[in-house]
Amino acid sequence: MHDRRIVIHHVLAAVDTSSRVHGVVRAAADLASRFGASITLFRVISVPPEFPAAAANNGGDFLAPKMIAEATRSLKAIAVAENVVAAIRVDVAVEPWRGIVAAADETHADAIVVGSHTYGFLDRIFGTNSANVANHAHCMVVVVHEPVVTGLDVLASDGRRGIAAP
Repeated sequence: MHDRRIVIHHVLAAVDTSSRVHGVVRAAADLASRFGASITLFRVISVPPEFPAAAANNGGDFLAPKMIAEATRSLKAIAVAENVVAAIRVDVAVEPWRGIVAAADETHADAIVVGSHTYGFLDRIFGTNSANVANHAHCMVVVVHEPVVTGLDVLASDGRRGIAAP
């Protein structure tokens, strides 16, 4: 029988601006600490396609750089608030799930941690971002639901038992 241990060197914590942000970061930090892995806090921003470039000024399109700067500040604040040492990355993508999968590939992530969301009409047709990440990622995906349940007895795929941390 082959020894099939899970090895995680890098975790990509994909966060948005929802209330699940801190639960996602805590889950990523817990996973990373168990394996001695590094973390990247990651956010995808989408510039609305209906927003015409440079519509409000004559000097070029400043919306994306402003959104990137704000997202970067936000991720740094989250890292400080959660006491997490992490790389910070913000990318622009039309479809967030594609940006998450691409970032995971580019950073050689062994695991992606994302938050779940409720289904809307279009999600039932096209799938949610977390479902699309889980279906298209080339690594393990952990989906964090809210509320986060603490003290939950979990059984790992290798048969080890543990307690999910708060």
